[in-house]
Amino acid sequence: MGKRAAISAGLFVAAIALAVGLYLFQPWRLFTSSTVTEDIPAAAPAAVASQESSAEPSAPAASTTPSVPAAPAAPRELATGQLISHEHASSGTVRILEVADGSRILRLERLDTSDGPDLKVWLSDAPVIEGVAGWHVFDDGAYLDLGALKANKGDQNYEIPAAAALGDYTSVSIWCARFAVSFAAAELNT
Repeated sequence: MGKRAAISAGLFVAAIALAVGLYLFQPWRLFTSSTVTEDIPAAAPAAVASQESSAEPSAPAASTTPSVPAAPAAPRELATGQLISHEHASSGTVRILEVADGSRILRLERLDTSDGPDLKVWLSDAPVIEGVAGWHVFDDGAYLDLGALKANKGDQNYEIPAAAALGDYTSVSIWCARFAVSFAAAELNT
């Protein structure tokens, strides 16, 4: 009976360890992938009123014709960078854009990285260091969490809060919060 109880207890502990391991590491994510393709947001076009003057001096000075929508202004690039691989092979371009209404977005273009648990997009003041030495630096200083990574492939936009001082941040990281490790990072160049 003692041997049978020990085997049962061992199997129970092994089952718990397996369940915890599956929850933490989510190994099926090695075989999953998702893609998001978002356009660069454009502010609503402003209406431009055209005015026509009359040739007769006794006529009213000007009359307004219906509004004609103007083309939206192209976004202004504030910073850019290329992703380098950290914990997982990754590539893509990072751009910080200001759109016509003054709002700012961080844009990931042609992103290609691994899927993983609890991935975030962070603006950070940490330096981008290649290799293993750069995997864990992004939570050492100031960082701004822009939200969960929408997909591990594609073109994605993340709103930057209006109060954020972009000068305080020099890099972007795709950060795995569960294991406190960077999947990829880019140094921001203005």
